Amino acid sequence: MLAAKNRLRKQKDIDLVLKEGKSSRDGFLVLKTIENRLDFCRFAFIVSKKVSKKASVRNKIRRKLREAVRLRIKGCEPGTDIIFLVIPGKMGKEDLEQIEECVDRLLRKNKILR
Repeated sequence: MLAAKNRLRKQKDIDLVLKEGKSSRDGFLVLKTIENRLDFCRFAFIVSKKVSKKASVRNKIRRKLREAVRLRIKGCEPGTDIIFLVIPGKMGKEDLEQIEECVDRLLRKNKILR
């Protein structure tokens, strides 16, 4: 589980990242980022009902994404708010390893991961 300080929780912060953040796409994920003036990164994960009608499936996807990020958070450059969006129809039954690879590629592509 991500530490509380690494979670992007307030709706106004999430809306700001979605509206003004720069985006990048890889496979079944979209990464939106924006600078924050903090000495750590904050993350949010959005999995809409278009991905799956079942909450259990959406929650499982979120848990896998959180775990992939948790393993890489120490190597992240501080001062960024990050949102991961899952693209509907693209996310099948990927295992944790495939999700980790996709997260890793996106973070390196955006120079967030050292």
